[in-house]
Amino acid sequence: MGSSDQTISVETRAATEQVSGAMCELDNDKGKWFVTTPGSTTIVRSNEDLIVTCKKDELAPGIATVESATKGSMAGNILFGGVIGVIIDHNSGAAYEYPTLIQVLMGQSSEIRVPQAGDEAVAGVKPDPR
Repeated sequence: MGSSDQTISVETRAATEQVSGAMCELDNDKGKWFVTTPGSTTIVRSNEDLIVTCKKDELAPGIATVESATKGSMAGNILFGGVIGVIIDHNSGAAYEYPTLIQVLMGQSSEIRVPQAGDEAVAGVKPDPR
């Protein structure tokens, strides 16, 4: 049984350059958190995706839908914590994780997934097909 909290860092980018001073809202079914980029905040994990919306006056907003993934330690929890541990971690969000670094592309909507074994260390950003 792990922690339901996770620290997330948020950066905003426009084309190839970093954008500082964007106001971002991070939202999932456990709450809302705010950060000015570049910056970090502590959120509550969830099995639901995290929606990150960033705004800065002279730029179009950027929105990232960040996938929630099951933590690797969940398998050990099944063995040692049993069904009760699994239920507790699921309900608290401790069984899930988001990427620790989220890059939001201003003026775009994107989807970000948690890196899997063999992937690069930074979360992958792929354009939203909508």
